[in-house]
Amino acid sequence: MTGSIELPSAELSLIDEFIDAVWLGDGLAQHTANSYRLDLRIWLGWLVAQQKALLTADSADVQDFLARQAGEMKASTLARRLASLRKFYRHWLQSEKIVADPTDTLTSPKRVRPLPKALEEVQIEALLDAPDIETPAGLRDRAMLELMYATGLRVSELVALPIEQIHLNPGYLQVIGGKGNKQRLVPIGEEGCHWCERYMKEARTQFCGGRNVATLFVNQRGEPMTRQGAWFIVKGYAARAGIAVEKLSPHVLRHAFATHLLNHGADLRIVQTLLGHSDIGTTQIYTHVATARLQALHMEFHPRGK
Repeated sequence: MTGSIELPSAELSLIDEFIDAVWLGDGLAQHTANSYRLDLRIWLGWLVAQQKALLTADSADVQDFLARQAGEMKASTLARRLASLRKFYRHWLQSEKIVADPTDTLTSPKRVRPLPKALEEVQIEALLDAPDIETPAGLRDRAMLELMYATGLRVSELVALPIEQIHLNPGYLQVIGGKGNKQRLVPIGEEGCHWCERYMKEARTQFCGGRNVATLFVNQRGEPMTRQGAWFIVKGYAARAGIAVEKLSPHVLRHAFATHLLNHGADLRIVQTLLGHSDIGTTQIYTHVATARLQALHMEFHPRGK
């Protein structure tokens, strides 16, 4: 729909900034991020043709845009396009770049949520074993991976975690995140505690050089780790562990944490609390992943499964 229309660089930058924020903050898969980008560029092309801009578009503009496409695509594609716009404008509303969301009054067909891509336990073991723990950076990375898998932290929660909120004895951390920035207490477990303690004693002090840095995880310059930096680390070790790129998202360890707990018999409400989900419906998506795994095992091993 953009055709030969030249898209303004300032407007494209708004799209790029939004994609970076939701990809790393919400744990989107790469193909979902690409879909958002495509939808928003098509929307921008339409706006430019109308001599309008992204942050000044109103509800009537959105309705007109969607109405003109209604006969050209599947209902599911149209619903996804509205979802992309809604996500975009809610982001800028929260960022206080706009005062009203032009998609707020619009409704879309209910869509089935895609299942998270959960890694097998053997793949997680390979991922956790990938860092070279003989180096300070490798020891830090091992602690990061272990802590994410042990607690189900979001990447944004991990990099923002203050050192004062991790308590290795008795072994839990305080997390402030999710909708409403609510606090939750999450157990760490022996392995998570072990690697975090080693990192804090043997590597973190080398990075910080005596400076007082608030966050638990820092980069090699002694500065707080960024979401982009943490995701780069996960991607690098996943490649080393032989994990296919389509299996990856910034929340790959969070998905594995939830799915593996349910596979081993954890109560759904407990998993909801640990993940910091306000709605149990969000957590229930993991029960489908666990059920699919059980069905596959039944088919493989039961004499009448095939």
